[in-house]
Amino acid sequence: QVQLVESGGGLVQAGGSLRVSCTVSGTFFSILAMGWYRQAPGKQRELVATITSPGRTNYADSVKGRSTISRDNAKNTVYLQMDSLKPEDTAVYYCYCNVNFRLDGSINRYWGQGTQVTVSS
Repeated sequence: QVQLVESGGGLVQAGGSLRVSCTVSGTFFSILAMGWYRQAPGKQRELVATITSPGRTNYADSVKGRSTISRDNAKNTVYLQMDSLKPEDTAVYYCYCNVNFRLDGSINRYWGQGTQVTVSS
């Protein structure tokens, strides 16, 4: 099937930077959109950023201007560069990908296991 493995989370001071990565493996026809959600304790999971296969991006207002999403299609990997981090960015960050298993086939979403990002004040 499809597996997503995240890396790059950790502890950083406020104002610092962190980059998280997510690599997709398995058998599929193509990866369509990829992106990141996050979930802070006691809060609902929220969208952080998305990127389509051609590279069109979308960001949550809370991270716009401070984060950059990118992808390497040859490596089936999506990145999220986060700068000027704030304590309120503390959360578990989950990557996802939308894939299909044949041309014009149905789209299926898969999730990573999550990586903790903690921003200290």
